Amino acid sequence: MNCLQNLLKEPPIVGSRSMRRPSPLNLAMVRGGSRRSNTVKTTQPPGASTSGAESSALEVGTEKSEVYSTNMTHAMGAALTYRHELGMNYNFIRPDLIVGSCLQSPLDVDKLRKIGVKTIFCLQQDSDLEYFGVDICAIQDYSLKFEDIEHCRAEIRDFDAFDLRLRLPAVVSKLHKLVNCNGGVTYIHCTAGLGRAPAVALAYMFWILGYSLNEGHQLLQSKRACFPKLEAIKLATADILTGLSKNTITLKWEDDSCSSVEISGLDIGWGQRIPLTYDKEKGAWFLEKELPEGRYEYKYIVDGKWLCNEHENITKPNADGHVNNYIQVCRDGTSDDEKELRERLTGPDPNLRDEERLMIREYLEQYVDAEH
Repeated sequence: MNCLQNLLKEPPIVGSRSMRRPSPLNLAMVRGGSRRSNTVKTTQPPGASTSGAESSALEVGTEKSEVYSTNMTHAMGAALTYRHELGMNYNFIRPDLIVGSCLQSPLDVDKLRKIGVKTIFCLQQDSDLEYFGVDICAIQDYSLKFEDIEHCRAEIRDFDAFDLRLRLPAVVSKLHKLVNCNGGVTYIHCTAGLGRAPAVALAYMFWILGYSLNEGHQLLQSKRACFPKLEAIKLATADILTGLSKNTITLKWEDDSCSSVEISGLDIGWGQRIPLTYDKEKGAWFLEKELPEGRYEYKYIVDGKWLCNEHENITKPNADGHVNNYIQVCRDGTSDDEKELRERLTGPDPNLRDEERLMIREYLEQYVDAEH
């Protein structure tokens, strides 16, 4: 089975030399510890007062955290809270691996150096940093002053399981090489350290360190309350070993009285929309789109109102009682072996055989500098 060449090309990793995918390949749990997060915040000297400007900035930061937490809860399907104004927080998952929230100033670099961090691995996009006013250039420039720590960015869109799925091979490849080069402790962070960062850490544990997915997930959850998208990791694993093929789907909204129909979800996330095209002869709105195989949730926006199509598959209600439409995209011409492998890797208890983990490791190690 040799379908690795069918994987999509990924955007370059920011803050390092761009990467390209390799040529096709042939076919200890740590002792339990506290789940309490380490929070690092700036403190004032005794007797110092807080100015009006500082109080106002704190109020703005609190409000932004509340908005971010609300959006995160809705997008991730779990009650999650992030308080940016309280400072950087993190947990040791293993003695050599930390998952946490974003650095907020160059001073955080010093704090991480003191606990043995050799690699800071940032998954945030520029828009994430701008939202909370983080000066990433100052943090990067300060890191360059030291030989015992390296700062690297590998962007993944926030709240987007599809982008996570596509980006995981490139991101974990970069992470694996940095860990091999720098040693010591690795600090993986996104904005809150609750979605992207734990997912990347878990994929690294699954693909490289030899954990089963469920074993790694249990360890992760025992150390840090978080919500990595397991389905994205499962699909990315299957994509590496069986290839990533696409198929065309058609979605339809029957209504000739509305003025606009859009769709959100699918592979674009819930923050974007795709307009449907009206067919006057059929009196209905249509969208044709190519999607990689997998399960996708979506919802229609009809004249500004979010609606499900009762003629298409509908999910079970989540904890908040919300439902979405969903579609299962399958590839054409799948062999029985590929189908069995994909079903096993995307099932409830996926595990990698020794030869499969070796293939993934070799695949990740064969990323090369695009300039060379």
